[in-house]
Amino acid sequence: MNIETRILEPGQIEAPAGQIRFLILPGHNLFKSRAERFRHLSPGHPLGEYLAFLALLADAQQKALNTFPVLALPDADEQAICREHGMPLLAARSWSRDPVWRDGLTTILQQMRDAVLPPTAQETIAGLQLVNVSGLEEMADRILAEDLAGISPQELPFVAAALQVYWVRMAAGLGEGAFGRLEQGGVCPVCGSLPHAGIVFNSGAEQGLRYLCCSLCASQWHMVRIKCSSCESTHGINHYTLEGSDSAVKAESCDDCDTYLKLLYLEKDRQMETMADDLATLALDMLMDNEGKSRGGPNLFYHPGAAL
Repeated sequence: MNIETRILEPGQIEAPAGQIRFLILPGHNLFKSRAERFRHLSPGHPLGEYLAFLALLADAQQKALNTFPVLALPDADEQAICREHGMPLLAARSWSRDPVWRDGLTTILQQMRDAVLPPTAQETIAGLQLVNVSGLEEMADRILAEDLAGISPQELPFVAAALQVYWVRMAAGLGEGAFGRLEQGGVCPVCGSLPHAGIVFNSGAEQGLRYLCCSLCASQWHMVRIKCSSCESTHGINHYTLEGSDSAVKAESCDDCDTYLKLLYLEKDRQMETMADDLATLALDMLMDNEGKSRGGPNLFYHPGAAL
């Protein structure tokens, strides 16, 4: 493992905040692009079978997103109140979910049922298709609260995939202007979830800037570099990379709160996708665990109790 230490102050290498695009919402082809990246990463990878499975799951998510019905969304007054008080408009833990999210799950399960999958995955799909409404809603509550103890590693990806589609659809339907900044910079301004990774852009108006990537709705929001996304400390920030890697993915750790967040540097590989490349670098997570650091936010396709 290589360790790097920076002494730059936050904002030192960035433009003033007023000139920076604050929020980037997910595009309509998010899951299609994610599936392509999973397929690119899977051949020869130690987790190749799982990455290939997630490519199929992302395909199913794109199908569900493309066929998702029009949703009832917060009106202008609700949007204004949340912006004024610095609250996430679509807060994952308190938003009253439209039952239609389960229709998205049905679409995903049907798509995956027709795919060539291992028997255990097919059994999981069959089991989920028999779960009643209250059971599915309880699973959703647990996932959104990051309480995965009662969720099996086999069920998590399917239910999480449906929740992602639902929140992506809502966020995209509202547009960037509906959302405001939160006082806590490391929390998604759209849904209040934690980021699963960060990305440093290599081109355009965002070149050199860091955006955190939501684990649920895939929105990206700006946060200055060399600042802990968990406790917002600017001291004791270190960067770790895997020996022999091209440093395209680094783990930014904080000595104050002992958490870390992966950063993807597009200047090293402009084809990277945060969800896929986060999962493809689980070796870095294991090394950070050995360093006594814990993830600052979850990847909903990785169950901490799973043996991948």
